[in-house]
Amino acid sequence: MELSVILSQIENENENDEEIERLLHEYNTENCRTFSFDKKEEDARIRLCRALLGVLGRVAQPRCQSTCLETLRILSRDKRVLGPVSTREGILTLAALARVGPDAPRGTGGEQQDEDEEERVVVEALKCLCNVVFNSTQAQQVGADVQLAQGLCASLHAAGAGAAPHEVGLFSLRLLFLLSALRSDVRSVLRKEPRALALLTDVLERALDVHWAGPYKVAPLDPQAPPIPSQENERAMEALKALFNITLSDSSDEDAEHQLRLLVAIMRHLLLLRTHTEETTEEAHSHAVNLLSNIPSSCLDVLIDIPVQLGQEEDGGKNMAAIQVLLDFMEKRVDRGSNYKEGLTPVLSLLAESSRYHREIRRYIKARVLPPLKDVSSRPEVGTTIRNKLVRLMTHVDMGVKQSAAEFLFVLCKESVDNLVKYTGYGSAAGLLLSRGLLAGGRGETQYSEDEDSDTDEYKEAKPYINPITGHVEELGANPMDEMTEEQKEYEAQKLVNMIDQLSRQQLIKPMGVRKDGTLAPLEETSTAECFVYVLKSKKESSTWI
Repeated sequence: MELSVILSQIENENENDEEIERLLHEYNTENCRTFSFDKKEEDARIRLCRALLGVLGRVAQPRCQSTCLETLRILSRDKRVLGPVSTREGILTLAALARVGPDAPRGTGGEQQDEDEEERVVVEALKCLCNVVFNSTQAQQVGADVQLAQGLCASLHAAGAGAAPHEVGLFSLRLLFLLSALRSDVRSVLRKEPRALALLTDVLERALDVHWAGPYKVAPLDPQAPPIPSQENERAMEALKALFNITLSDSSDEDAEHQLRLLVAIMRHLLLLRTHTEETTEEAHSHAVNLLSNIPSSCLDVLIDIPVQLGQEEDGGKNMAAIQVLLDFMEKRVDRGSNYKEGLTPVLSLLAESSRYHREIRRYIKARVLPPLKDVSSRPEVGTTIRNKLVRLMTHVDMGVKQSAAEFLFVLCKESVDNLVKYTGYGSAAGLLLSRGLLAGGRGETQYSEDEDSDTDEYKEAKPYINPITGHVEELGANPMDEMTEEQKEYEAQKLVNMIDQLSRQQLIKPMGVRKDGTLAPLEETSTAECFVYVLKSKKESSTWI
């Protein structure tokens, strides 16, 4: 279908709705899967966008409106032609057709066919707004100026949150997510608006069939309950994404804290639910992890403060079922071996923060991730246990991944350098200790309980022979210096000194030492030996030098 034919009909003063609809329907059928457009027709597509807005701005039949909006949705995939649609007039026209706002009409209440056509207009208008907002910074600015996000909240509230027709609710939530993701000022406004949090919480309650059994306690799941229906799951995921954006901003409001604790309870419920496929279940858990990462650690006690059901994990009377799901999710992401930054670091950070401030959670996780050591014949990073996998990540090339894995294990060790080195080896832990200024030993700043870890008999027996750098017992090899005379040893030592001195003068290396506060500094500023960097002293006062 040639654009010139469509334009000649639409721009004709004696335009006919039925003819416009026929031509546009043909164009839509041909281009429904088109995402790359001919640059030569760019001007024509801009004219068509402007003409379509003109048709939509006048009184037209719902069927003609929905066809025009479908064409506009296809055109809005091209960022270069959105000028006419990204204006205040264009956004307001689409918002009116999408019934965005507290005073927007909800429907005519006519025959079912008419209602279906009107609903199709609303859905297509919302889809257009999603495309335009996503592809145009100007539209994002206009959306913020006309308070589009607040209007969406009002529309959802007026329709009864999750009671709106599926696609209307779904794309309203998706548009709310896009606006809050792309505009920090929109996030701030929604964060200060208690109705936004309450509204999205209500959407989750309806979608996940939440029934409250007490303050911040969702009624136990029925083991025979079917999986979450796909439509409800879709709405819940969009609501979770919007909630993640909104909770990025801080709020000290008491009512907001109440809403956050409700969200934690719902997230616990979600972690124990299942969907129709393993893939969608993992996606749901991923969104739950992301949202929980934004919530203050003081609210995370809701995850475990619930009566223990038969067959669920518990520790000290606390229900650890949700924590076990998070641990399983973390290990699955580690085993995947890719996309660590986005897929793994959020759950590592969540488990680290919840362990830092909740003793019961830390104890439970440590018993599964860092059980008492028995066999220390292999290096900590060698093996298939979750400890082995996480220690391997402590030397990952991505700094964020490496830091998250190290921080998680450090918290499980109650931020004790000695304990961390015991489980990981000094070599793997050196990066974290350097960043924390703890190369000389000590503890982090967080206060933990005084209970001490107990070592197994096997570990106590092997402990004197463990190399603290590698974290395992090495096979004793021949000492190359045993057959050297004192003169040869002195010659080799002097040769090493000269080599280090030469590299230092050429500024290829810079000898460093450790200050008393555990931080690194140029060698001349420290009190260590003149030509060596002191690394570690074992409890036998033997020294290791590099």
